[in-house]
Amino acid sequence: MAVEPVVYGASERPPRGDYSRAGADYTCPQNYALYTAADHDTYRRLYERQAALVPGRASDEFIAALPSLGPSDHIPRFEQINEGLVKATGWQIVGVPGLIPEVPFFTLLANRKFPVTDWIRTPEEFDYIVEPDVFHDLFGHVPLLFDPVFADHMQEYGKGGLKAHRLGACELLSRLYWYTIEFGLIRQKNGLRAYGAGILSSPGELQHALESTESRRLPLDIERVMRTRYKIDSYQQTYFVIESFQELFDKTAPDFTPIYERVKGMQELAADAS
Repeated sequence: MAVEPVVYGASERPPRGDYSRAGADYTCPQNYALYTAADHDTYRRLYERQAALVPGRASDEFIAALPSLGPSDHIPRFEQINEGLVKATGWQIVGVPGLIPEVPFFTLLANRKFPVTDWIRTPEEFDYIVEPDVFHDLFGHVPLLFDPVFADHMQEYGKGGLKAHRLGACELLSRLYWYTIEFGLIRQKNGLRAYGAGILSSPGELQHALESTESRRLPLDIERVMRTRYKIDSYQQTYFVIESFQELFDKTAPDFTPIYERVKGMQELAADAS
């Protein structure tokens, strides 16, 4: 039985990806034979551009793990990345046809499986794409799965997501994902650095997040994050900063149930709220 496609937000555009290939858990084998020479060249150029930007801007852990993706001149095979990833942290990446619903997404994370979209953007989308593609997922997310503390945090996030779904609090938890895993900053001994995948895979956002005088950079506060709306079609106006991945793990370890109850009674904050 085919699974239902997923669209991004309120978009009326047909969903990307072939969902007829997906199983009940929304995963599918990486159809490597479908990649064209142009697809591999797009990946190579994207990787080359970002790799030139991340030194001095990405977290030390990200820089150290980036070579684990393998050669940059073609789209990697997922099974080859998994050979090292399983040994490093017990995680593996699995193919998906595109965006997937909350429960399958959380379930995969809770079982140390990270869903990676297996299609790549068109050349016309080289500078900007709305949905995550294979480059965003691999370059942005996968390197930090080689870090033991961050990898454990991702699994706990998945477990917490399943609980949030039962409590009707997925929107609140999604803001935490957005402002940490996608757009988080970390202060290291050599200065402020990016660890969020949405920053690391975007040349413009990478420079904006760290260097713009218009960006707000606040210490990570879980309740503040859950109250704060975010932008999906422009650079972020607010970023939250951690001092270490252990801080991220520790601050997200407590039971969020009472936090959800408090936040639901508070006024939401705009993305640019001071």
